[in-house]
Amino acid sequence: MAEATGPTVFDHLLELRSRLLRGVAGLLLVFVALLPFANRLYAWLAQPLLDKLPPGGQLIAVEVASPFFAPLKLAFFVAVVVAMPWLLYQAWAFVAPGLYRRERRLALPLLASALALFYAGCAFAYYVVLPAVFAFLYKVTPAGVAMMTDINAYLDFVLVVFLAFGSSFELPVALVILVLLGWVTPAQLREWRGYAVVGIFIVAAVITPPDVISQLLLAVPMVALYEVGIIAASALSRR
Repeated sequence: MAEATGPTVFDHLLELRSRLLRGVAGLLLVFVALLPFANRLYAWLAQPLLDKLPPGGQLIAVEVASPFFAPLKLAFFVAVVVAMPWLLYQAWAFVAPGLYRRERRLALPLLASALALFYAGCAFAYYVVLPAVFAFLYKVTPAGVAMMTDINAYLDFVLVVFLAFGSSFELPVALVILVLLGWVTPAQLREWRGYAVVGIFIVAAVITPPDVISQLLLAVPMVALYEVGIIAASALSRR
């Protein structure tokens, strides 16, 4: 009697292909559903800047096709953010069978926390950071200069801010993973707190727009999240 064999490399490739197709199909479905609302999404995204401009202030389109491509680009970005739980589920369904029970038990909360923190970072950027940055930039605009930002330039600026804050808010998850891997300990993280604060302010200065307001609005939450990461890593280490 022939021995039963486990899944082959070909089986894994077929499973990977299936998961990729499902993920892309879900993303495209969300993207198509958002297309009719692309202009509304852009109007919503532009509101933090428009609120700080004088009456009659508006964005401009320098390139001929910008009014079409800028909302389209935003709709795709929003589709990726909205479909992220589905995309992560497909990735999880592919790798989960190869994990031990303890690894699966730890991975799910980490994935959920990472997703929630990314969303929290984007929300913080939109509701707190962008209004503060645009208020500052409007105040320092020289007399006789009208702020008339191109819609593509504005979109690129805002998306970079979203990605910067969304990624930076993942700091607690990154610290927990480092502790679980045994690369650092909670005690070492506490000892390195001073260096971490300096590093955080340097990172904030590099990845944020060149103004003190946005740098502080990124650095201060990251310092707090560093402490949250230490607390979470210590709790997991004790368990």
